Amino acid sequence: MFGREKIEYKTPEQVACMRRAGLVVAAALDAVRTAAVSGSTTSGLDAVAADVIADAGATASFLGYEGFPATVCISVNDAVIHGIPGDRALVDGDLVSVDCGAIVDGWHADAALSFVVGGDAAADPADLALVRATEDALWAGVAALASGDRLSAVANAVDDSITEAAERDGARYGIVEDYVGHGIGTSMHQAPDVLNYRTRERGAKIRPGMCLAVEPMITRGDQLTHVCEDDWTVVTSDGSRAAHSEHTVAVLDGGVWVLTAPDGGAERLAALGVRIAPV
Repeated sequence: MFGREKIEYKTPEQVACMRRAGLVVAAALDAVRTAAVSGSTTSGLDAVAADVIADAGATASFLGYEGFPATVCISVNDAVIHGIPGDRALVDGDLVSVDCGAIVDGWHADAALSFVVGGDAAADPADLALVRATEDALWAGVAALASGDRLSAVANAVDDSITEAAERDGARYGIVEDYVGHGIGTSMHQAPDVLNYRTRERGAKIRPGMCLAVEPMITRGDQLTHVCEDDWTVVTSDGSRAAHSEHTVAVLDGGVWVLTAPDGGAERLAALGVRIAPV
């Protein structure tokens, strides 16, 4: 359509560079999750991520982005995304979402995960179900990239997965619509938008060379959100808890490659009948 922002298509060599950034992101998220114990502060976890990114010779995507003051976003309990790390000390049972981006040689990668501090024993079972539902919806969306014709296939797959999870869990899940996935490459946020919910819009045609951040944000209640006084942190309007799961995915001639998963997405996608196609 006239006036739409152009999509940046990547060469295999550029995808390989984004993979290096993706592995840095994966390492940073893993380190933060390991360090997130009761008593740890969100600013301390931010420092953990900063050290991993610096030690890899990469640059943080988020630090300074439109004035954001930290390396990662850490969103706790009813915070959905864009939480600013600070003095808050985590406690067992907190539901934490961490979003991280890194740049290698000018190329970005972006991913997020959610978990409960203290593990399963400390968690509200409903929070564990929410995290599982969000992760499953992410992988359903990624799998749709491998077989779909247009990006509406990703949106439909995420939406269907959440609907099925709500029925299975006997829960009410809200799909946040105010924030969506996106293209990624020489900048962190690019065309096209990657929706997480059904619409009449078919979306861009899925083509090799696309690199996309697929990222469902799901709540245990209503989909409505608002931004806090810090002008960054997005929280649920009804106070329900939220989870966020994200990967950067490359569409290649032979299929898809999850650039921010250490195994390229092989294990989760195999269960969905999809094989990865690394460069």
